[in-house]
Amino acid sequence: MKLARLLVAAVAALSTGSGIAVAQEFGLRILHVNDVHGRYDQTSASGSYCTPKSLAEGKCVGGAARLATRLAALRTGNALFLDAGDQFQGTLFYTVHKQAAPLAILSLLKPDAQTLGNHEFDDGPPVLARYLDGVSWPVLGANVGTGGEPLLRGRIPPSAVVTRGGERIGIVGLTTAETPLTSTPGPTLSFAEEAASLQAAVDALRAQGIDKIVALTHVGYSNDRTLAAAVEGVDVFVGGHSHTLLSNSDPKAAGPYPHVARSRTGEPVLVVQAGAYGTHLGRLEVTFDGRGVLTGWSGDTELLANAVPMDPAVQAEVERLGRPLEALRGEPVGESRVELSNAACRREECPLGNLIADAMLWAMREQGGQVAIQNGGGIRSGIPAGTVTLGHVLEVLPFSNTVAWADLTGEDLWQELENGVSRAQDPNDSGSGRFPQVAGMRYAFDPKRPAGERILSVEIHDAAGGYAPLDRAKRYRVVTNNFVRQGGDAYARLAKAETSYDFGPNLEAVTAEHIRRAGPLAPVAEGRVRRVE
Repeated sequence: MKLARLLVAAVAALSTGSGIAVAQEFGLRILHVNDVHGRYDQTSASGSYCTPKSLAEGKCVGGAARLATRLAALRTGNALFLDAGDQFQGTLFYTVHKQAAPLAILSLLKPDAQTLGNHEFDDGPPVLARYLDGVSWPVLGANVGTGGEPLLRGRIPPSAVVTRGGERIGIVGLTTAETPLTSTPGPTLSFAEEAASLQAAVDALRAQGIDKIVALTHVGYSNDRTLAAAVEGVDVFVGGHSHTLLSNSDPKAAGPYPHVARSRTGEPVLVVQAGAYGTHLGRLEVTFDGRGVLTGWSGDTELLANAVPMDPAVQAEVERLGRPLEALRGEPVGESRVELSNAACRREECPLGNLIADAMLWAMREQGGQVAIQNGGGIRSGIPAGTVTLGHVLEVLPFSNTVAWADLTGEDLWQELENGVSRAQDPNDSGSGRFPQVAGMRYAFDPKRPAGERILSVEIHDAAGGYAPLDRAKRYRVVTNNFVRQGGDAYARLAKAETSYDFGPNLEAVTAEHIRRAGPLAPVAEGRVRRVE
């Protein structure tokens, strides 16, 4: 523990005859982003596509070029720039270019270290391996087991050491242990329990005499706070995965920046996170005494506002990558009379979720589909009011999932809905992406009830246009996407269904066609999901 090191240092200083140990303070600036999800061009404030109208009105924010400008101004003295994962997936930049887009942009931004998010595994080891082929910075994962995967074996170290101002700083990477549930890493990789993996990596750094340690994590804000109290030796958690904005100036923030926790030995531990989609840059100023104990801290997240100039070289690269996307972005598929946001899709009924679930159920109407479930975390962006293009749909649904189905008993369906709402009580919980948006049924739940007792009622839409209570003994054909059907987001009963089919049409194509057929869109929340508190 640091207290023991402090006593040893004091004794050593006294033994030199100096009489009093004089602590040498060290200041460090930590700049950080997380969950960029391919938002390399400027976006709306919520991270959705920046429309020409919003662009003309000066309402667009973020983007790699603005980030580069702020990094150039702030990377002075003892400074680090860290990325907490999920650069992959979320926009056409990744859909079209795969690993080449984040590699091109980050090669210009030059992070000092990066941890792997769960979505870095969406296309399996081959795409991640090609990404690692090109990086010149450490990509870390203390709990990522690569021994069974030849393409990645030995290529994802647990930690890295950087030197600033003559001081060594240890950085440990950590990826959510739920990655096999929330991505598709394949059977050759493993993801160990987070606390033990982090402690082992920290202990290895401390054995080298390193007493300033940053955990660069992609496990979610709630988990970071738990780890801060459980793991000894970490000074700062720079996090991602839950898309949590911490701020001292934004009234919508989830909490102050930084969150101050206490370790098992009573020392301060700082936890920070900077929202998502590249709209904010985190800036944490910390001071250590001569024994590596935090003595002071300040900082905040900064909105990369429209007024921030764009770095010309970075914006030129964004535009180069963006040129092949224009044809896709421009292909119209329909109209929407209202903006369709994805902001609430992980915790309550959202009209965009209704639209997608309706599209799935419509696509499987001839295969006997009765109800549909779309995981809220799979809805990655929103759709602005006005012309809806194929590009919008691809950004909402970027994973190339297929429409799938499985036959479940009513009891199994009830339990799958229980799983779906199991993380809805905490919007910062990294598992909230399993929240079920539905069609062909409606349900009520109470997020404050004990686990396994949160679903209060389930009703199935009937042929007469009304609703009837779920029959727990009856079998129902449940339509979903192939990720959920195969057990993604912990939908275990769908994964074990005796009768299932995963090879329907692509979800984004089905949704685009449904929009074409529907005419002008104006979906609303209509009571399919009722939150009772």
